[in-house]
Amino acid sequence: MEIIDRTTRRVTETPNAVMTTLASPTLGGATRSLWYVEMRPDAVGPTHAFDSEVVWSITEGAGLARYDGRETDLGAGDTVVLPAGKMRQFVGGPSGFRAVVVAAGAAAVTREDGSDPVVPAWVA
Repeated sequence: MEIIDRTTRRVTETPNAVMTTLASPTLGGATRSLWYVEMRPDAVGPTHAFDSEVVWSITEGAGLARYDGRETDLGAGDTVVLPAGKMRQFVGGPSGFRAVVVAAGAAAVTREDGSDPVVPAWVA
């Protein structure tokens, strides 16, 4: 058993959100990555695809998910299961939103521009 003390969580800030890593291969030795997202109000995240399934559960606020040519409103209590390899984008609502997210521990992201896949800091 590994305990990850709240003072050792890893925080990564981007222009659109703050990701707080709760567990990952490099934080507690987990095989899955678990992180908390605080999406800024009206922020538009990058269009990207993970190479593994990703599950988002919205805990507060509201936003929008763009996936497969559709837009879906999201609010507290909604959970989104996104398959690997499909482009998606998240947008914060007027107050932004908070979510808990889980993916494979080595999940890599490819951006819409086709750049080389990278494992984000909050996933590693």
